[in-house]
Amino acid sequence: MTDELEDILDRIEQQSETVALPRDVTAKQLLQMVYRGELELSPQQFNAAKVCLEYEQPKLTAVAVGHMDQTSFAAALERCQARSEAARDYVPRAALAAPVEEHPASEVSKPFVMRRRNLR
Repeated sequence: MTDELEDILDRIEQQSETVALPRDVTAKQLLQMVYRGELELSPQQFNAAKVCLEYEQPKLTAVAVGHMDQTSFAAALERCQARSEAARDYVPRAALAAPVEEHPASEVSKPFVMRRRNLR
């Protein structure tokens, strides 16, 4: 019984010893060393390496590829800017319509007549 307890305590002591890591090792290299069996990390070191991996080597998830006919991005941008300039000078049809009919003050000053009283 005592031998089993000593073995368990020895394992706990071995696990609690932290490994000093070199400064020039990246998280990816560190994790590669772990799965090759060259190094054994504490759970805190392993979790820190997993988190740091996302920042040291980010994924490239979106790549823009443009296939434009005989034009470049700069030309398309210039055409868009020209359309924006033309839109500023555009006068909407409502502004060109006839002016709104004005009602006399005597008609406007009366209370509003509610035709339907069913307000639910």
